[in-house]
Amino acid sequence: MNFQDIIFYFFSSVLIVSALGVITVRNPVYSALLLVLSFVTSAGLWLLLEAEFLAITLVLVYVGAVMVLFLFVVMMLDINLDKLREGFWKWFPIGGIVALVMVVEIAIVMFGQYFSLDAMPAPEPKTVEYSNTKELGRLLYTEYVYAFELAAVLLLVAMIAAIALTLRHREDKKSLDVAKQVSVKKEDRLRIVTMPAEKKG
Repeated sequence: MNFQDIIFYFFSSVLIVSALGVITVRNPVYSALLLVLSFVTSAGLWLLLEAEFLAITLVLVYVGAVMVLFLFVVMMLDINLDKLREGFWKWFPIGGIVALVMVVEIAIVMFGQYFSLDAMPAPEPKTVEYSNTKELGRLLYTEYVYAFELAAVLLLVAMIAAIALTLRHREDKKSLDVAKQVSVKKEDRLRIVTMPAEKKG
């Protein structure tokens, strides 16, 4: 076992532990921080695979932007954790079905011949003109363009779902109704009171 294998097993162990912590920790702030650790560790694994562009993209986009936004939203929203846990067993069957579908998809990708490493057109040995960024762009926009567009649609749906969840009904929520403000009459806001003038003694 060489040094590269030791680094791989170390990063893999940290990634598995942090990924399990994301779904088991009850505090959403701790869960988001563990997700940051998962992304950074995944970037280290990408570096071991000589995919520097993917590694730096993962750190800059997800860790530097998306997760900071997640932490900001989680810490600014007043989330009632006890209320969120009430419907856990109600939605558990649907969550189990979704998890089973994801496991099947991962198994298809891992054991399918179309997604194997032999299908990647990396030249051997790599020349000076070789760029993994160029190869990634060529594969994304030619062979995997439909999967790329599907991922974009899924991200759009997730963004709309996040907006819908934050706009849920709350008792302590204060908002303005523009229609009521425009249609208001002066009798509703103004009351004229007649007061006798006071005489100085």
